[in-house]
This record gives sequence, structure tokens and C-alpha cells, in this order.
Amino acid sequence: MREIRGSLFVSLDGVIQAPGGPTEDPTGGFAHGGWVAGVFDEEVGAVIDEVLAAPYDLLLGRRTYDIFAAYWPYYDGEDMPIADAFNAATKYVLSRRGLHLEWAGSRRLSGMEELTELKRSDGPDLVIQGSGTIYPALIAAGLLDRLTLMTFPVVLGRGKRWFGDDLPATSLRMASHRVTAGGTVIATYEPAGPVQTQAIAPPSTSAAEGERQRRMREGSW
Repeated sequence: MREIRGSLFVSLDGVIQAPGGPTEDPTGGFAHGGWVAGVFDEEVGAVIDEVLAAPYDLLLGRRTYDIFAAYWPYYDGEDMPIADAFNAATKYVLSRRGLHLEWAGSRRLSGMEELTELKRSDGPDLVIQGSGTIYPALIAAGLLDRLTLMTFPVVLGRGKRWFGDDLPATSLRMASHRVTAGGTVIATYEPAGPVQTQAIAPPSTSAAEGERQRRMREGSW
């Protein structure tokens, strides 16, 4: 049985778009590509090394795959250990439509059923890089085992947000956390079941509260 482990770079206001560079994903007029560079520190780098230390296969959304496939097979720089590991790993791409996957070792998964079968098989863990759009389906299917969020001290104002609007309600348990010297909060979470709800104080029985409830029911609040 494999584990599925995800990690995301995220701004304080929830943006995950184009952390790596200006040309990574400027869609929607996003003007802050490469925003991680100004707030990156050695402790963040060490955590990334930990995430990528053990043998793994990659699990990617289509757009992150496109970004990686146009970059890592041709890379020749200081991060060759990452490039070598990415190139050697099997790349599983979640996409409902057919794809032409030129990066060696790439395979398409059509949906959660195929991913469930893959997760049950023997092999290295599946590591997600970027690919924020695949998380809602993973969490809804109960397939995500660990999630590491690296929240950087920067507000971007606009851009693609992590998880979007379709994430199912769920509880998470914090497995570990740290704050780097540069102010990045690195927290790792594990699934903890459904969201538990209850009133934290006795509900008001005042006439004012009754009126507020009426306006909510009528849509005029």
C-alpha cells in the first residue's frame, strides 16, 4: 500500500499560482510569478529535501505536468539531484482527457478509481508537487494521507487559490509544525475524519436574534 503525500507553497491569502518564476503561469493576468524567491530560506529548502528524500513516484495534475515536462528533462543547473529524481520517477498524471505524454516514464490516470488501484499496489509513495486542482477529488475519495503547507509571509491579492471552491468539508490533524527564521509556517496535516459541529455557547432566544434568523431565511440579511 502506497501513501499519497502532498505539499504546497501558499501565500498568506491562499494563492498557489506560479511560485517558481514569472513565466510559469501568468494566466489570468497574474503578475507575481516567482513570488517564493524573495521569502525563501534555508529551512524551507531543508523541508523540501526531506519531502523528496525517500524513493517516490510523482502524482501531478495536467498543468503542473506540462510545466515540469517542459523544464526538468532539459535542466542543467545546481539542482541536478532534483532533476535526476524527477526524471527517474514514474509520473502519474490525473486527467480525464487523453494526453500525449512525452516525458519518459509518464502515465495517465483517468480518475480516482485508477488512482485507488495504484495506491493499493506495491511501490514507492506518491508525492504531489503543485497540482492544487487535484486535491478536492483526492480528499473526497479519502486518498490523501499527508499534506504539508508551506505558508510564506507574503500577500498576493489575486491568483489561483489552493483547493478552490469545491473542497469537501473534512477535519485534519496537525502532525508537525515549525516556523522558519524567515517567517514561513510549515505545517503537516493528516486526515482526521468528518467536521464536527456544535454551538460553542447557548443560542440566543432574544427577539433581535429571532428577527435576524427571519431575515436569513428570507434572504434579506
